[in-house]
Formats: sequence, C-alpha cells, structure tokens
Amino acid sequence: MVQLTDDLVVALDRHAARFGKSRSAVIREALEDFLASTREAEIAAQLVAGYSQVPQGAGDEWGNLTEQGRQATERTLRRLDAEEDAAGLSW
Repeated sequence: MVQLTDDLVVALDRHAARFGKSRSAVIREALEDFLASTREAEIAAQLVAGYSQVPQGAGDEWGNLTEQGRQATERTLRRLDAEEDAAGLSW
C-alpha cells in the first residue's frame, strides 16, 4: 500500500478521469516512466564515463582509427583520379 496526501489523490483522480484511466493505471504508468528515465540517465552517465576514460578518436590497440580512415579515403580518391585520367575522363 502506498500512502498519498489528499492533494495528490485529488490531482491523481483528476488526471485519471481526464484520460479515462484508473488510479492504478496512472500510478503504474508514472512509475514505469520514472524507472525508464532513471535507467536512461544511468546509461547516459556510463557512456559519459566511458568516453571520459577513452575519448573518441584517441588511439588504442587498433591504432588511430580516425587517421587510418582519413588516409584510406585519400588513397581511394587518388586511385579513382588515376583511373579517370587513364580512361581520359579527367575534368
């Protein structure tokens, strides 16, 4: 059993009537929303902590993936330019 103040009961009844729901349904939905938002906040905090420990773009055992991606893009663009030149398609 949950104890509520008289003011909360009045507000709860108004809300329930407005949406055609029972008190229990409104309380259940409010609790589900609260627990879901609390869980989302916990996950967000864990993500922030993780990125604080290992910032995005920082090198790790795989190396600097940002730089590797940039270099791969440059190589691909140079190769495509060379293919277009060889085919006489240069602009």
